[in-house]
Amino acid sequence: MGVQTFSFHVNTKGETDIIDITKEVQDALSKSSFTSGIAAVFISGSTAGITTIEYESGLIKDIKDAYERLAPRNGSYEHNLRWGDGNGYAHIRASFAGQDATVPFSDHRLILGTWQQIILIDFDNRSRKREVIVQLIGE
Repeated sequence: MGVQTFSFHVNTKGETDIIDITKEVQDALSKSSFTSGIAAVFISGSTAGITTIEYESGLIKDIKDAYERLAPRNGSYEHNLRWGDGNGYAHIRASFAGQDATVPFSDHRLILGTWQQIILIDFDNRSRKREVIVQLIGE
């Protein structure tokens, strides 16, 4: 049993930009010496999230619309009053999404459902260069 850590960067557009990062996570796993274990996928920052979905255009629009209903961009947020950066909604959305996902792997392959992909969602109000950490625990 051991631990190996990898990272990669993703350029985002912000504004609930949803990006499929499954290939990059699988690439990190392929670089490792492990055949089975778990992959912890983490995004540092408080205005982005990591989760899994069926990555298709209808669902991507549905998710964006759902987050807009949950934490409207033009809502009133104390964070905006305190800091003046206008991204209070992004912090709320990211807290609901969470910053990590754990995916098991076996035979050097992530174990995901047929229609399941790992996604990064950048909720911030501007484009960013995001770092994704993939920490593998395995053998």
